[in-house]
This record gives sequence, C-alpha cells and structure tokens, in this order.
Amino acid sequence: MGFMFLMTSALLGYIYSPRLDTPPPRWVHFAHGLLLFLYQTFDAVDGKQARRTNSSSPLGELFDHGCDALACAFESMAFGSTAMCGRDSFWFWLISAVPFYGATWEHFFTNTLILPAVNGPTEGLMLIYVAHFLTALVGAEWWVQRFGMSLPFLSWVPFVSEIPTYRIVLFLMTAFAVIPTVAFNVTNVYKVVQARKGSMLLALAMLYPFLVLVGGVLVWDYLSPSDLMANYPHLVVLGTGLAFGFLVGRMILSHLCDEPKGLKTNMCMSLLYLPFAIANALAARLNDGVALVDEFWVLLGYCVFTMVLYLHFATSVIHEITTALGICCFRITRKKA
Repeated sequence: MGFMFLMTSALLGYIYSPRLDTPPPRWVHFAHGLLLFLYQTFDAVDGKQARRTNSSSPLGELFDHGCDALACAFESMAFGSTAMCGRDSFWFWLISAVPFYGATWEHFFTNTLILPAVNGPTEGLMLIYVAHFLTALVGAEWWVQRFGMSLPFLSWVPFVSEIPTYRIVLFLMTAFAVIPTVAFNVTNVYKVVQARKGSMLLALAMLYPFLVLVGGVLVWDYLSPSDLMANYPHLVVLGTGLAFGFLVGRMILSHLCDEPKGLKTNMCMSLLYLPFAIANALAARLNDGVALVDEFWVLLGYCVFTMVLYLHFATSVIHEITTALGICCFRITRKKA
C-alpha cells in the first residue's frame, strides 16, 4: 500500500515535469511531501502489523526490502521534479541506491541490519519530505538558483556560492551521508569475513553487478547522441531502478536461503541489455550521430526488459515461498484449530 503512494508521486512528477527541469504547480510539491510521509508511515507499521497478527514470514522481508529498493527510483523522480534536477536526478537516485545496496550487502554477511543513529529510512526521509513542503512555499526555482542567492547569509563561502543549490545538497549528502555509510558497511563486513577466515575479495565480488550496472548506464549516457538523462530522465531512472531492485531482491533471497557467500551469477541477468544499448550508442558516434535504432525505443526496451526481469523474479519467488509455507501472499489465512 505504501509503495503505491510513491508511484503516485512519481507519476505526478512526470505529468507536470516530463524532463524534471520545469517547475510544477506548488501543490504538487506538497503532494510529494505528503505521499512520502504516508509511505514512510506505512513502511514503518507493516512489520508491527505482521508480528501482531503472527503472520511474519521470509516473504514479508523480501516484499518489504524489495519495495524499498524500488522506492529509491520513484522518490528520486519525485524529488527531481521538486528540485528541477533534470539529468542530475540520476545522481540523486544513485546516492540513495548506494547506501541501500551497501546495507543489504552488509546484512547478507553479518545477519544483522545495523542502522546508524541518523539514517535514511527515518531522518533521511524526514528531510526529504520537509524539503518537498519547503518547496511548496518557496517554489522549485529556489533549488536551481545559485547557492549564494538561495541562502544569502552563506554567499561569502568561496567556490560554492555560484553552484546551483540542488548540487550543493547532492555534494553534501555524498560527503556526509553516503561515503561514511559505505565505509561503515565495508568495515563491518571486513570484520565478519576476517572472523570467519573468509575471503574479502569474494565478499567484494557481490558488489560487481551493481558497479557494472551503474557504470554501464553512465557509459551509455556518455555515448548517447540524444542526451538520455536530460531528455528521458524518468525512463533512465525507472529502468535502472528496476534492475537495481532485481539485484537487491536476489541478494535478499540468497540471504534467506543461506546460500554460499559470493557473487551470484544470475544477478548479472540485469546487465544483459546494456551491451546492446551501448553498442547502439557507439554506432551513432561512428555514423554521424545516427543510431541504428532510435534511442527512445532502445531506452523504452531497457525499461521493459528490466520490468519483465523483475516481475518474473518476484512472481516466481512469491509462488515458491507461498507454496512451501502454505500461506497466501496478500491475505492472512485463519489457522485450523
């Protein structure tokens, strides 16, 4: 239910700002904030409801974290419309995806989901919906103007006063949230691997699909003759977000099934489309900017591919878990007396 709020928020962003570079009506920002708050609330209570009704299961964990992984993409699109980030919306998705993947990776090895005192699911989301509400008052233009104009009392700070405000936020979040969190994840995994006398290289190999996914999309955008991230930011974030959701879901499933530590080769299924897309963009570079296939259709195909991949994974896992445990997916069955 909570996930539907974010889908609605992203849809509003697309309707009123198709390229995430034009200001939507101010009520849209308020709606973004309210929908994110509702998502956070529903996400917080679903576990308590499951325990209250004695219906906790591995499927619930997979559902919860799977939806949260996709939420990174949908909220990035919503925030992109609020801050008029345009092509930089992808980077806002990335700084939300990196800590999420790192936390899932750490959980896989430590069997404990450790969150710092100030973390993304609580304080992080609170800051984002406060930013949405603030934008409803000051307007989306506040984010794209120079930092020195947005916050005049900080205009004396050298170098940064001429940079757009949303980019300053991006830099600050990377420096003070993403990098420390990743360092925290790596340190915790290293301690566990050393204690078990395992291989840290084998542990790091599980990061490979995510790194290749991000690197592949960036190479595709760099070679693209049609500036993908500027013209189709929603499709880029959606397709990559679905591939990311598949990677996270596959890692969670490996943890639930207590599979051996190390790279899961079928995680690389999410990468199969990228060589074709990159080759098509490279052909355009060699053919005076004319691609073999129009890049809009290639990008749309990317979204369809990742959606089918994710849905196939989700439906297969749901069917197998519900069959094995004798439970229903969206319904609590009464236990026989």
